[in-house]
Amino acid sequence: MRTKDEHTEAIRRDRRVAVVVNTRSRRGRRHYFEVIEQIHNLGFDPLAELSVYNTKKLRDLLDTALATDPDLLIVGGGDGTLSTAVRHVAHRDVALGVLPLGTTNNFARSLGLPLDLAGAIRVFATGKVADIDLGMADDRPFANLASFGVSVEVAGKVKPWLKRVVGRPAYPLTALTILPNHRPFRAYITVEGQRHELLTHQLNIANGRFHGGWQVARDISIDNGMLVAYQLGSGKKLRLLGETLLRATTGRWRSLAGGPFVVGREMLLETDPPMAADVDGEVRLRTPIRLRVVPNGVRVMVPAAFEDR
Repeated sequence: MRTKDEHTEAIRRDRRVAVVVNTRSRRGRRHYFEVIEQIHNLGFDPLAELSVYNTKKLRDLLDTALATDPDLLIVGGGDGTLSTAVRHVAHRDVALGVLPLGTTNNFARSLGLPLDLAGAIRVFATGKVADIDLGMADDRPFANLASFGVSVEVAGKVKPWLKRVVGRPAYPLTALTILPNHRPFRAYITVEGQRHELLTHQLNIANGRFHGGWQVARDISIDNGMLVAYQLGSGKKLRLLGETLLRATTGRWRSLAGGPFVVGREMLLETDPPMAADVDGEVRLRTPIRLRVVPNGVRVMVPAAFEDR
C-alpha cells in the first residue's frame, strides 16, 4: 500500500479515475451528465464512466470500474450505493470518491464533504486521501449504521416518491405511521465484559457521525476507532414519538458525555425477541450479532481540512 501522501499525489498527477453513478438514486438520473461534464472540466479523463439503472448490477459495475486500475473510484448515489462501494474498496490501494446523490447522505456528511455537486467534485482535485474506520456486523462490512426496531420496518415501507418530494423527513414521517402498532423489545449490549440492558423501540449502532441526515452527537467520528450504540426514545411510544418529531424538525445535537450512549471497539448485541438488522439499508442479518470496528479499513478522498487520525 502506498502512503496516503503518495496516493494523494498520484491522483493529482496521473488523474486515473473511474466513475460509477447510480441513476436510480434521488438525484443520480437528473445529474449524471452534469457530473461527467464537471469531472472532465477538472482535467480528469475517466478510465470508465458507468451508469447504474438496475441496482442488481451495481456490484458487477463496480468490479468493472475497478478492473481499469484507478487510483480513485468515484461513486455517486445514496448511502446504500456508497456502502456497497465501501465493501468493494476496503483494504485496497484505491481511494473512494463520494458524490452525495441520495436523500440523507449520511456517509458524505460524516466525511465533511460539501453536499452540492460542484463542491463535492472539486474535492477530487483539491482534497487528500484519508483512511477511515470500517464497521463489521458479524462478517458483513458497513460504513454508517446497523439499526434495530422501527427503522427496519421503515426501510421496507418508506415510499420512493416521498423521499423525492420531502427528502430527509420521509423517514421520520414513515416511522410515525408504524409506531402505533410497534412493540418494544429488550436489548442486551455487552462491551468489554459489561452488559447493558435497555427496553426500546429503536436501537442504533453507528460507525459514522450522522443518522437520517442529522448529527447523532458532536463527539462521534467515523475515524476514532469506536462504535456507538444509542436508543431513540425508550420503551414508551410517546417518548419515541417526541424524539422522532424532534429529530424531524431540529436534528438535535447531543454529546457522548451527556447522552444514553454505549461506546466500544466491539459489541455483542442480543435482543428479546431475536430481531432483523438493517445494516446500511440492507436487511440480511438477525440478532445475536457481534459488531466491531476495523480502524483505517477504507481509503477515501476528503476535504483538506478533514481531521485524519
